Amino acid sequence: MAAGPLGRIIAQAVILGISIISRALPVAYAQALQNAKKGGATTQQILRKTIAKEEALQILNLSEKQLTAEAIQKQYERYFAANSVEKGGSFYLQSKVVRAKEMLDEYIKEQKLEETRQ
Repeated sequence: MAAGPLGRIIAQAVILGISIISRALPVAYAQALQNAKKGGATTQQILRKTIAKEEALQILNLSEKQLTAEAIQKQYERYFAANSVEKGGSFYLQSKVVRAKEMLDEYIKEQKLEETRQ
């Protein structure tokens, strides 16, 4: 008989915890979106998980003047290998390097498209 009231208390505590979390998560997500927008991120960047061009340049340690496909590839290979998990690096940093390369490759592709239109 003693297990009955104890079980009921545990079940109520679990339900209370779940209800608190289910209310807190959407609020936290909305706040994170607001903070990202205040930081200059566009909705497209937030939803597609892309980064800004300036951030991509910083990650790959490039300047606007150095922005060529060859320079991007060289820096990508250098930083991707340096952050290899097998060498004790960080998967997070590797993924930032990949996203930076993707963004800059897309930027160069768009620039070439604009040049051909003119």
